[in-house]
Amino acid sequence: MSYQSIGFIGVGAMGKEMVVNLAEKLPRHIPIYINDVNKSATRELAASYSNSIIACDTAHEVAANSDVVLTMLPEGRHVRSVYLDSHGSISSASLCGKILIECSTIDTATNHEVRSTLQQLEPTASFYDAPVSGGVLGARKATLGIFLGCDEKDPNFETLKAVLSMLGNNVIACGGPSLGLVAKLANNYLSGTIAIATSEAMNMGMLGGMNAHVLAQVIHAGSGRNHIADNFNPVPGICPEAPSSHGYEGGFKVELMKKDIGLAASMAERVGARLVLGKSCLETYQNASQDPRCQGLDSRVVYRYLGGQEDWE
Repeated sequence: MSYQSIGFIGVGAMGKEMVVNLAEKLPRHIPIYINDVNKSATRELAASYSNSIIACDTAHEVAANSDVVLTMLPEGRHVRSVYLDSHGSISSASLCGKILIECSTIDTATNHEVRSTLQQLEPTASFYDAPVSGGVLGARKATLGIFLGCDEKDPNFETLKAVLSMLGNNVIACGGPSLGLVAKLANNYLSGTIAIATSEAMNMGMLGGMNAHVLAQVIHAGSGRNHIADNFNPVPGICPEAPSSHGYEGGFKVELMKKDIGLAASMAERVGARLVLGKSCLETYQNASQDPRCQGLDSRVVYRYLGGQEDWE
């Protein structure tokens, strides 16, 4: 499918960076229609890219004007509202032949509900789950991992890959509807537990007398090496670009990690997968998200919640 216009709904911390990448990389003759509950955010983007970005008042307006629509929203209830509400939603527009790409991390039940409802309303429309991984930094650098709920034989796969490759450097076809979300929840469960374990290990080693930089080098060289320790180390000053080195500002909020771990735990229970670490992991993020020292900050702030030393240098 060729497309002449793109829509994007949800220009928060992640969505804003994704829209900027589209504006920078798309041919100038392809307009980008955007919408968000925060109208000042859409106006700011439209002013910065006046030749390509058009701010819209409703999701309906975005869908009506776009061949391909992407959504990036906080929770399942927001996704359901944007797609299915009776007034001003995506489904209230004509969706004949359109491609709809849902990039949020939500529960699979809501994803199934939205997909089946849209199929009944307009069989020629195509709806895909495509959750992303990499946080705000990955969105800014267009290095997101994108987990696509279809296989490579899908008739729209090449179009999907072309659009999503402007936002990430690793687009993976996960096999079928909702399997992108299954993959994302499994990944975030692993990422969340690794962040806690890395925080615990760094704190333990530093209290034992290790210099934090040397300990990080040991983990990098040893069997404990992991992406969090190497790129998003919870200890301030280890990774200069990491949120921990900037007061834990930006990044992937602890409240969102709590949500995702909860979704992963629910999925595990539904499919019969035993989680040994699930309960303690979820409790840690729940408690951190309620701690005034950690609220609204990057999820690696669990290091602070655990009592880790931040002014060690």
